[in-house]
Amino acid sequence: MSQLDCYKVLGVSRDASAEEIRKAYKKMVRENHPDMKPDDKKAAEKFQQAQEAYAILDDSEKREQYDRYGTTFRGGAPGGGGGGSPFSGGGGGPIDLGDLFGGQVDLESILGGMGGGRGGPGFGQGGRRAAPPRKGQELRFEIQVAFQVAAEGGSHELQFRRSNQQEKLTVKIPVGVASGSELRLAGQGEPSPSSGPAGDLRLTIKVAPHPYFRREGNNISVEVPVTVSEAALGAKVDVPTLSEGNVLLTIPPGTPSGTRLRLREKGIVDRKTDTPGDQFVAVKIVPPTELSDEAKELFEKLAEETPQSPRDGLW
Repeated sequence: MSQLDCYKVLGVSRDASAEEIRKAYKKMVRENHPDMKPDDKKAAEKFQQAQEAYAILDDSEKREQYDRYGTTFRGGAPGGGGGGSPFSGGGGGPIDLGDLFGGQVDLESILGGMGGGRGGPGFGQGGRRAAPPRKGQELRFEIQVAFQVAAEGGSHELQFRRSNQQEKLTVKIPVGVASGSELRLAGQGEPSPSSGPAGDLRLTIKVAPHPYFRREGNNISVEVPVTVSEAALGAKVDVPTLSEGNVLLTIPPGTPSGTRLRLREKGIVDRKTDTPGDQFVAVKIVPPTELSDEAKELFEKLAEETPQSPRDGLW
């Protein structure tokens, strides 16, 4: 610690108040404690430096000497001359560990990691505290679900390996999930190696393509082919929907190819607002591929009766 700047370690200015120093210290401990970041050497180093810096700056007398003599001061760092724990308080009083970690960390394991006393429950041979139970390993898989299941919700049968055994699990798929969504199944991962909680199972969703529906957010679209006569004269045609089967859609007379007609609230239900999106029907005019002599004459007569160029004014 002799070569480190206590203020820089905690990220505060040299004229910081005692409360500002305490807040900065608590933040560093929360972020870098070994229980929060096991096997992270950089976090462990920051955690140790924060302890040493706080042991000095939280004590008004030690802070005054440090301000006077700088990094040559050795009176307050653990392992240096003055000893003392940063949790036992200086000018600002003791820190409540329950408040520091929000009640979510085993305080016994935290104090054990500080090099505390000997003996009592949780200590191994030689007076060293036994390691706390470790959570089981997390498992991750990608699953592909049918377009209809992703849109309306349903179930998916998952087969996977856990602890070198083949497992089978029925996964509930929420309404409206999209590709890239992630499902977390708590406690369905690998078991703990030391009687701790099992790990989690995380599933990334991949939605299979549909033969004719396309998803656009919570809206869906479908392309519907119509004849030249239907587009010119208008018609009522059957259109598929996600959950209501075929519905009758009116094609207005003179509808050009590419026109998108809306079917309200026949899309995918929004997971947050619980309101359905819309379905858009893209009209595609399909001309006949084979014409009889009589049909050719009719089209030629139609061209004469309705002279027009749809390209006029485009270029």
